[in-house]
Amino acid sequence: MDKIDAHKQIISKYNFLKKSPKILWLFSVLWLVLISWIAFLWDLGTIGLIDKTEPMFVEASRHMHITGDWLTPYWNSETRFDKPPLTYWLVSLSFKLFGVSEWAARFPSALFAIALVGLSFYSLHNFGFSSLKPFHSSIEEKIRPDSCKSWFSANLGAAIVAFNPFWIAWGRTAVSDMFLSSNIGLALLSFFIGYAHPLKDSTKQLKLFSTNWWYVGYWVFMALGVLAKGPVAIVLPGIIVIVFLLFVNRLGEVIKETPWLLGIGSFVAITVPWFVLITLKYGQEYINTFFGLHNIQRFTSVVSRHPGAWYYYFFVVLVGLLPWSIFLPLAIARLRFWKRRFWVSSHRSNHLGLFALVWFVVIFSFFSSSVTKLAGYVLPLIPAAAIMITLFWSEQMATKGEKSSGFWIILFWLSGLANIGILSGLAVASFISPKLIGYDPMMPQFSELLKESGVPIHSGIILSFSTLGILILLFWKHHRRWIWAANLLGFMAFFSWVALPIAPIVDSQRQLPLRELGTLVKQEQKPGEKLVFIGFMRPSITYYTQQTVDSITETDIYNGRVIDYFNEQANQQNMSSTILIVAKPKYFEQLALKSSDYQVIGESIAYQLIRVKIQTILDREALIKQFN
Repeated sequence: MDKIDAHKQIISKYNFLKKSPKILWLFSVLWLVLISWIAFLWDLGTIGLIDKTEPMFVEASRHMHITGDWLTPYWNSETRFDKPPLTYWLVSLSFKLFGVSEWAARFPSALFAIALVGLSFYSLHNFGFSSLKPFHSSIEEKIRPDSCKSWFSANLGAAIVAFNPFWIAWGRTAVSDMFLSSNIGLALLSFFIGYAHPLKDSTKQLKLFSTNWWYVGYWVFMALGVLAKGPVAIVLPGIIVIVFLLFVNRLGEVIKETPWLLGIGSFVAITVPWFVLITLKYGQEYINTFFGLHNIQRFTSVVSRHPGAWYYYFFVVLVGLLPWSIFLPLAIARLRFWKRRFWVSSHRSNHLGLFALVWFVVIFSFFSSSVTKLAGYVLPLIPAAAIMITLFWSEQMATKGEKSSGFWIILFWLSGLANIGILSGLAVASFISPKLIGYDPMMPQFSELLKESGVPIHSGIILSFSTLGILILLFWKHHRRWIWAANLLGFMAFFSWVALPIAPIVDSQRQLPLRELGTLVKQEQKPGEKLVFIGFMRPSITYYTQQTVDSITETDIYNGRVIDYFNEQANQQNMSSTILIVAKPKYFEQLALKSSDYQVIGESIAYQLIRVKIQTILDREALIKQFN
């Protein structure tokens, strides 16, 4: 009798929620605000810019903000044609609205990361039900997913998209990667929403069906992606959509219903003007640098010493999507993508999982084929993986893990045991991490500071509890489907009480010393006195000194090009007879400078700021040549 009463209460609550969508909407909005704030906005500007890429984007944006030149990006008084202007425009606009700061520089990236989380929520709410249930009705019929199940899928999916290492890392960094990845994701989800909504059920807005407007959104977001990082933003979504439509045999249908004129017109209007203007101004110089070096050569040869084996991205995805990546193979297998006849005959709105799989495979294969490999290249596939994993857990919750064959149970157990193994290994590593960290001359006190902070203990405890929770759920037959909750709560706790507190410790060792030297430069620099950085260039010194910084590499020293540089400085008019140098002390020895030859103005953990007469350096170099 008690069980019957309990069952009635559950049904009563379920029916109440179905009749009260406002409560579900309110909860979902609050949930989206909470996860967005924790993942992307909490302590966003508490650490300095991270060398080397972030300061280059931000300094170019600061220059654009100050000069008002919105056409040409400059960094360190040189044109920067590595990437198109969207990143610089958005960061400059943020500077105008909020003032120049690390928080303002990173806010646009966070905003785009949140936008993708939001559209993922919308897509999963409408189409995030099980795609494995047999369905034989006409493709014109609209499938209406069970409301509570779709709400669960949407809220879980938004959390998985937000709470993974990659989306958080790039959502908190002022570089172009998030703008490219989020716009690719927004474009693809816009296409799918337009594709999945039957045209006859669409409402008209500005004389165009809402389905068509989603298709236009596909072109608009691709255009923004092109302005963020180049042609890859149209190549990848284009391949993904074509492969998907060919697989489900819907290419002809979609070609007929796509508003090509408005879509392509929007794309051209957004992208072409800047590319035309910059090419007219700089001609072959821009074409060779942007299209040649930073697009074609990156794909066909190793650029900036970033090679990688064909299996490189298997490990990148495993780490970048933890803890969800452990169940990704199972989530892919559960789609039964080999049953093409089923997918071709099923309703369009049932295709989200398959679409996400094509999205994932195309991007993974494309960048695995590239000779130059960087971890951030596969960032655009993270939302696709998150969607597939969400659909898998949604199905587990909907079916209560029942009616699974022995094969699927074995795969689930293997995934669960892998989940336990990885988390337990990370927990042990956390407890002993101060001993595992080797000596780094750039961060000599990091291990000690880490131990004093207590963060390793916090990390070990959080990961241990997550491991224990998953272990209990795995062996508790009717509750295995709740493993996602242990992973989600564990990741949120780890990020809040481990990752965020570690960041200032790393910053205090690696970036803060350079910022302090930059402040000292502005205080001590004499009129006409040049600033030079010797060694591996740290772009943050340019941003924090807010001036052009000359760079002398170690190769320049060995090849004897130093004397040419300082001869050039000595012959310039209106130049001070002294020069400021930021470098590691070993480089002063390589220049044959004695401690009596220069004045130490400031020093940090790894660097010194000195003032030295240019003639003294020339005299020392002359002596070196004489003895050689």
